[in-house]
Amino acid sequence: MSKATIKWLSDSKTFIGIDSTNHSVVLSTPDEGVGMKPSELLLVAVGACTAVDVVNILEKKRMPLSGLEIQVEGEQEPDPPWTFRKVHVHYKLWGEGLMEKAVEQAIELSEQKYCSVSATVRGSAEVTTSFEIIGK
Repeated sequence: MSKATIKWLSDSKTFIGIDSTNHSVVLSTPDEGVGMKPSELLLVAVGACTAVDVVNILEKKRMPLSGLEIQVEGEQEPDPPWTFRKVHVHYKLWGEGLMEKAVEQAIELSEQKYCSVSATVRGSAEVTTSFEIIGK
């Protein structure tokens, strides 16, 4: 079972999130300006989850990946609780000899089979993807 602990730093709107392996992240409200917004941490989680999958899948396919950047954008409802209704994941990949078909398959496998965060988000939001291969 996964678990996380969130500790409030009193006299502020700042929190420390600690995962089951004892790694931490600072979270805060935008007016505090010291940590990530919790809602945007969800977008980071989507990107990081699929990044792990795509790197692993392309390695198994022996694709020469030399760089990966993922940009995740989310559109939220205008009223509380500001639920995400759309999430778009854009992949930028570097690697001489990367094949479009292999990249497309890696992204699809991550999205449809492996990424637990995307699968969870997909339950309430439309998740779309795009990618570009930049070369070297």
